[in-house]
Amino acid sequence: MSNLKKKRLEKFFPDGRSVILPIDHGTAIPVPGLEKPGAVIKLLRPVVDGYVVNTGVAKAFRKELEGKGICLRTDCYKPASHGQEDYGSVPTCTVDDALELGADAVMNMLYLHHAREAGMVRDVGELVGQGMQMEVPLILEALPYGIGRAESYTPENIGFAVRMAAELGADVVKTAFPTGGSVDDFRKIVESSFVPVVVLGGAALRDDWALLELVAKAMAAGALGVAIGRNVWQHSNPLGIATALHAVVHDGASAEAALQLVER
Repeated sequence: MSNLKKKRLEKFFPDGRSVILPIDHGTAIPVPGLEKPGAVIKLLRPVVDGYVVNTGVAKAFRKELEGKGICLRTDCYKPASHGQEDYGSVPTCTVDDALELGADAVMNMLYLHHAREAGMVRDVGELVGQGMQMEVPLILEALPYGIGRAESYTPENIGFAVRMAAELGADVVKTAFPTGGSVDDFRKIVESSFVPVVVLGGAALRDDWALLELVAKAMAAGALGVAIGRNVWQHSNPLGIATALHAVVHDGASAEAALQLVER
């Protein structure tokens, strides 16, 4: 990895670990809690290392994002809903666009076993080439079949998705913790990846203990951070839960100790 690419990644991983806040959901699902993105960005700056944003937010809130890691979403994705097919990932911008907007990295979906898998792999290949040429890190969100498919998130499926993302040229892989999986299950996945892995939070759990325990298990397995959105900005106390996540990721706090930071 080039020195410039490493420097850009360090904005997200200041001590080798990262708390990333995705606020890119406005193209995918209704987003209660994100009515005022600028306010969310400002509120959580003290305990968040970077943000994942779409082009519009990157343009509108450049000042609020300044000084933090900015990861630009290069695609649009929507889960299947009300009879509408899940079309997978649709390209929306390039690495060059990301640089124009002051981004430090880009993120794109990679759905394995999806009907549009071939097209997404081609899109990812183009981003890998652009990132290598322009020295911009690529974070691939690697999931089996598509978003919100918890029944398909087995250790085997997640493991293959993560390894494929690494093989294609991802600098970081964002993925789900296997449904019902153990620390050992996730450790095998992380150890088979030769690039850093961060864990996502998925749908709002509405259970602080479950979220913090999931993150603690992921970190114990070797993950280098989290990329959690809805479980933070849809929380009744966004700053409290984000502070707790920061404690688990950066300070090695237990779920029990971190939970007190939410409840105080």
